[in-house]
Amino acid sequence: MQLLFLGTGAGMPSKQRNTTSTVLKLLEERGTFWMFDCGEATQHQILHTTLKPRKLEKLFITHLHGDHIYGLPGLLGSRSFLGGDEPLTIYGPTGLKNWIDVTLAVSKTHVKYPLTIIEIEEGTVFEDEQFIVEAKLLEHVMPCYGYSVKQKALAPELYIEKTDALGVPRGPLLRQLKEGNDVVLSNGTIVKSEEVTGEVREGFKVTILGDTKYCENSIQLSEKADIVVHEGTFDIETAELARLYGHSTIVDAAEVCQNAYAKNLVVNHISARFLSSDLSNMLTQVKHYPFPIYIAEDLAEYSFVNGLLTKCK
Repeated sequence: MQLLFLGTGAGMPSKQRNTTSTVLKLLEERGTFWMFDCGEATQHQILHTTLKPRKLEKLFITHLHGDHIYGLPGLLGSRSFLGGDEPLTIYGPTGLKNWIDVTLAVSKTHVKYPLTIIEIEEGTVFEDEQFIVEAKLLEHVMPCYGYSVKQKALAPELYIEKTDALGVPRGPLLRQLKEGNDVVLSNGTIVKSEEVTGEVREGFKVTILGDTKYCENSIQLSEKADIVVHEGTFDIETAELARLYGHSTIVDAAEVCQNAYAKNLVVNHISARFLSSDLSNMLTQVKHYPFPIYIAEDLAEYSFVNGLLTKCK
């Protein structure tokens, strides 16, 4: 699993940062990617990556402020123009479907793939055999959701050297053993799954939050998450502005992670008032927290492998 930040700015594009869009790359897990928010020019940012729009499977919108949705119509149209025919499902607050429908109709934009728009409420918004996605309302100046993505437990590792030693033939019996079922060989020997497999492996949990003040629902969504993506529009010195406009400081984001016992924090949605030279000072404000903290930049990519988060681009 990888996290790719297409846009990390707040409010409007700047010379350093595009508006908000975060990609959860699940190419190994399911051959697709999911997107969270789609600010203007998101599809232009995609051109600087290896992402293929037809591989976009799900798109989660946190709220309906323009810097989180103005890139949607263009991306939806281009995905069709480029030959994408795989279904796409969009999740978001009440009003999202009407806005998309009207925008596509007025601009005479036609999509050739199945497009489903689901206006959500708090709770489970998606679940299949691999993942469960939960949503909770945050505290912003308009209805805004945060999302947690939990990968379900993974099948244990199958020790082939042990199955070979016990005479288990290659084929369906190996699958049954990996799925936790005991099998009977042709000679009557019973092979127990627990004898030839490791422990069930925990899946990852990623929490991606929309615009918000420090709030309890952010903590609940982030509980024991491997990675939390939390806005840090302001710093300590501009904390009053954060409260006034329904945003967070980088310290608020760190407090959420600490109280949620989360393992890694990536801060995004950075105000244009902060230049690259200001980031070290922002990180200094949270250096005493006992977990890794990153400030995302446009086109930065993070890889999560074997429980470790690493910046790879």
